[in-house]
Amino acid sequence: CGTGDLCADLAGAGLAPIGFDLSSGMLAAAHTTVPLVRADVVSLPLPDHSVDGATCGFALRNLVDLPAFLAELARIVRPGGRIGLLELAEPSHPALRLGHRIYFTRVVPRIGAALSDGTAYRYLPRSVVYLPPVDALVGAVAAAGFPDVKRRTFSGGVVQLLVGTRS
Repeated sequence: CGTGDLCADLAGAGLAPIGFDLSSGMLAAAHTTVPLVRADVVSLPLPDHSVDGATCGFALRNLVDLPAFLAELARIVRPGGRIGLLELAEPSHPALRLGHRIYFTRVVPRIGAALSDGTAYRYLPRSVVYLPPVDALVGAVAAAGFPDVKRRTFSGGVVQLLVGTRS
């Protein structure tokens, strides 16, 4: 659940989220009042088909085994349940992609170092290379049990949202 922002938003919409994170430090820093559980997202302490949906915000690029995570989502989400996976992306338009690369790899780390943890902001641009290409990512989500997966981009293509329904 990271900082807990998605959990807080879901609770504010009248849903009953549970936040999971491997890091006890992140759980301690989360800005939410929903139940929080320390757990590995590839082995969640939930029964099969027991949740209506699952979200993940800006964490896919940090997962060592993305197919295992997607399989775990398919295991816990009930048939007809939905997922929403929010992540960074690269713009498809060549000019936007070039501008984004310069900004993301040179400017963002400097601003982050000036305002916060420089190490984290230097890691951020490098972490995106761990994501599979768009077609492979969409294909992996579909193959995991969400065959109607759709991908939308926002902010000129620097953010992507994958949504799907469990078959």
